Amino acid sequence: MGVLLDRIRSPEDLKKLPLDALPQLAAEIRERIISVVSKTGGHLASNLGSIELTIALHYVFDSPHDKLLFDVGHQSYTHKLLTGRSDRFDTLRTYGGISGFPHFEESEHDPYTVGHAGTSISSALGLNEGMRRIGDPHTTVAIIGDGSLTAGLAFEGLNQSGHLDRNIIIVVNDNKMSISPNVGALSSYLSRKLTGNTATAIRKRLKNVLRSIPQVGDDVFRLLVRLEEGFKGAITPGFLFEALGFEYVGPIEGHWIERLVETFQNVKRLDHSVVVHVHTIKGYGYLPAESEPWKFHGVGPFDPATGKTLSKPGPKSYTQIFGETLVKLANADKKILGITAAMPSGTGLEFLATDLPDQFYDVGITEQHSVTFASGLAKMGFKPVVAIYSTFLQRALDQIIHDVALQNLPVIFAVDRAGLVGDDGPTHHGSFDLSFLRLVPGLIIASPKDEAELVNLLYSAFRWNSPAAIRYPRGVGIGAAIPEEPSMIEPGKGELLREGKDGVIAAIGNMVLPSMKAAEQLAAQGISVSVINARFAKPIDAELICSQAKATGRVLTVEENAAVGGFGAGVLETLADAGILAPVRVLGLPDHFVEHGAQNILRANLGLDADGIAEAMRRLLTSTQS
Repeated sequence: MGVLLDRIRSPEDLKKLPLDALPQLAAEIRERIISVVSKTGGHLASNLGSIELTIALHYVFDSPHDKLLFDVGHQSYTHKLLTGRSDRFDTLRTYGGISGFPHFEESEHDPYTVGHAGTSISSALGLNEGMRRIGDPHTTVAIIGDGSLTAGLAFEGLNQSGHLDRNIIIVVNDNKMSISPNVGALSSYLSRKLTGNTATAIRKRLKNVLRSIPQVGDDVFRLLVRLEEGFKGAITPGFLFEALGFEYVGPIEGHWIERLVETFQNVKRLDHSVVVHVHTIKGYGYLPAESEPWKFHGVGPFDPATGKTLSKPGPKSYTQIFGETLVKLANADKKILGITAAMPSGTGLEFLATDLPDQFYDVGITEQHSVTFASGLAKMGFKPVVAIYSTFLQRALDQIIHDVALQNLPVIFAVDRAGLVGDDGPTHHGSFDLSFLRLVPGLIIASPKDEAELVNLLYSAFRWNSPAAIRYPRGVGIGAAIPEEPSMIEPGKGELLREGKDGVIAAIGNMVLPSMKAAEQLAAQGISVSVINARFAKPIDAELICSQAKATGRVLTVEENAAVGGFGAGVLETLADAGILAPVRVLGLPDHFVEHGAQNILRANLGLDADGIAEAMRRLLTSTQS
């Protein structure tokens, strides 16, 4: 730890430091973040780029009374270090440790638990309006990146915020926009001066004087306002924000703490909605992250001296298999198009973007738009694949129902990160996709037992001529051999992998392999169970499951999805429709949000590893023995 950082236990301690000591504190925080993230993994580049900004915000504003809301929240490490969590920072993203995102149960300085983009402005406005109604004079500050501003929710929040014109402050952390030095320096100077005490007082006094002049005063004042706005608008990129009713300030150099502090001190005194545009560099201060910020957005353990990851060679990830397979299929069929919502690398579509750029679209953080956009392409005879993480696909349920399924359009959803994602925690676990997708009429839902089956399902999905979702987990596969020529899989057809007489385990997706291992454990104890690779959550292979339920008399379903409304619920419905009265136990994610931690630890705790599945079957057998 650093000399200054050791003294910071709260924002009040930060405020005791002289302004000229803050750059040293920033350097100590930067060193600490690099050191910890190199061991635990995490979001590095975004945090390195927002250190000075976060220090300035806490130096000026009064958290937790003033509410600081970090959009997405993956850039909140400095915030954690300044708000009493420095002594626990080494536990970042580890089981039982502190979260990699703001978490309302972790600190009073975290107003919300967040992990999805575009939410900060709406939530900040709600907090701000609630505070106003109870007479709380403090303000709210939403810190949102230029990427998150593409989210529709962000514009909805901007629209109402500008309309209400409260004392909400929106900080746009812009780390991509190219602004020339001269324009940036001039607009920064104007913004600081135009929001300073003298300029603000003069503006108010002039307004009052002019409006006291009968008949012409209002007209003259409006003319002066238009002239000022025209002058600022000619040299600053604030047109949109001013049109929505905000005063625009910036762009401000985001790594110049003294200038940030001065600007925020001026802005804090204003009594209306303000946008502060801050220009930062992602990965700032650490050359590997500055050079390749996309590689250090979310990173595993690495060597801080070189920036090279410490991962060992092993099987390819499901994401990589999906990406490589899609390129092969798209090469053979030019109507296949890939769509991502700002995550080409995370979803594996970077391969398509590189090899077949004309068949690739990155639509930004606009999950709802990506689905409806795909529906339009499908209407015109194309074969769109929308690759989105499970947790983010939740945002587009209405579009899946209304724009795709209702019209029976053959859009394929590649649902990455389905199930437990590990260290990112409850905002990122893909816990619900089987449940919310199963209710959509006409949607085929499949999940492969291994990477070879993923290839076959993706190949098959283009031939089903139906809306379809293929969900697969985060991480590497089991090392299954990838077929040279994919095989066709009929919708709703599972496979019987093992026959037994005492019960049947019906598993789906990445729960099939541990179910097979559980069956081996049980066999060593004299218990004989069948194992079904269900493959499909909809339509379910009713014939296979019902026949095994009749033959064995007991059914255990296993899924890495919420037990409520998921695959197991579908099996129960299937057996009920068939009039089969067999004891059934549904094993899945519990009816509460699962904390962060390594995937193997979480699965073991939740009974979703081989030992847990075997124990669940033993309990089912014991409870049903006559």
